[in-house]
Amino acid sequence: MVTAQPFSHLYLLTITVVALWSAAWPGFAAAQNADKEEVVPCQTEYALLRYEDQVRCPDALPESDLPFPPLKNIALASGHLDLSLGGEITERWEKSWSPEFAEQPGDPDGTWLQRLTFHADLKFDHNIRAFVQLISAVEAGRAGPPSPVDRNDLALQNAFVEFSVPTATETRAMLRIGRQELRYGSARLIDVREGTNVRRTFDAALIRLSNERFRIDGFVARPIQVSPGAFDDHPNDDITLGGIYATRRPSGRRLGLDIYWLYYRQDTATFGQTTGDERRYSLGTRLFGRTAEWDYNIEAIAQFGTFADQRITAWTLASEIGRSFPALPLAPRIALSANIASGDSDPRDDRLEAFNALFPRGNYFYEITILGPRNFYNLHPFLVLHPSPRLTVTADANFFWRLETADGVYRPNGSLLRGPGGSQARYVGTTVSIEAAYSPSPALELVLTYSHLDPGRFIVETGPSEPIDFVSIEAKWRF
Repeated sequence: MVTAQPFSHLYLLTITVVALWSAAWPGFAAAQNADKEEVVPCQTEYALLRYEDQVRCPDALPESDLPFPPLKNIALASGHLDLSLGGEITERWEKSWSPEFAEQPGDPDGTWLQRLTFHADLKFDHNIRAFVQLISAVEAGRAGPPSPVDRNDLALQNAFVEFSVPTATETRAMLRIGRQELRYGSARLIDVREGTNVRRTFDAALIRLSNERFRIDGFVARPIQVSPGAFDDHPNDDITLGGIYATRRPSGRRLGLDIYWLYYRQDTATFGQTTGDERRYSLGTRLFGRTAEWDYNIEAIAQFGTFADQRITAWTLASEIGRSFPALPLAPRIALSANIASGDSDPRDDRLEAFNALFPRGNYFYEITILGPRNFYNLHPFLVLHPSPRLTVTADANFFWRLETADGVYRPNGSLLRGPGGSQARYVGTTVSIEAAYSPSPALELVLTYSHLDPGRFIVETGPSEPIDFVSIEAKWRF
């Protein structure tokens, strides 16, 4: 059982009562309206970034007849203020056998992870907005001390103000300032890191121009350094992220298009045996969308800049192409993801060729979060089945090589997992996984995952090489 501070128990009690009231209210409201015309309840579309949730209600119904809990669209101050409340309870148990190929001790009884969030979204005449979200993340069962992505007793995950105005060209201009989660494109470079117990967030200023077809963001941000106590997180002054990200949304048979430029500065970056200033620029483009039963996601990124006294010349190519068969039993989708990222071919020259994924998603390739997107190429076929509208089963395999034999393999956070070690082998390992996700309602999701990683010749020749098994059970309830 999770051992939490007293305020965590109070926080859990409060958020559970609110969630139960949220779940019970539609039935209560329906009973109150039994003698009236049949009404269609409002629906909440839950987003990964909770400040992007959408609440959709039937336009034709009077407000008093809407069977929706008094948590969303609460009218205040004679209708000028609109308040919505929400949150999440996530409980997860996971266990890894022979973590990092038995270089790290395993957790004897597995690890229990708990994440609670609660947010308030206040809007003034739809032009001014304040959004605050609290998070409490705790763990129990690790063989060693918890990592920064396991525990954060109580913190501000989001706390920003937002100002927006329409323009004469049906384009809306928006300014957002404060602590905020950021996620762009396929989350290869900027993501909230949902696969971990503690999500990533930034202190940032963001300007946006958007309409139905286009969105252009300009931002500057600093990542938040997580500390395990209450309200003790702070921005990491050694790192700065900025950039411009433009998106044309897919329409009809036209594919969507992303074009972006990012600037990354870190004063104390480390590559190999060298620590120094890193100034890295990323220029990228992504083509994505679907035509009939086919779907596409293809991305190319070039990186340049300086690190210490070296020039940066790095790159990556990523792709995923799939086809759905909705008329067949189980409505299958088959897909192939193929990816490659540069490594450093000669650590002794004046060029640094290692790709930097900046702030990527936590489970970049699979739930065994051990290998990261640097100095690699891989093939990742998978099959998605839908036994019922609420149940999705995904089976996949991942074949992973290192690109440059003079460079090693890396973890998702960019730290070195295994150095070259004198081995000329390229093959790192094979992973097979299966995941079942069941959603009895939009607010509730249950996920069961199993993964197995079999080490390749490079791992065998450079150190411990026990196969890794991983299993997790997760329940997530949002309101």
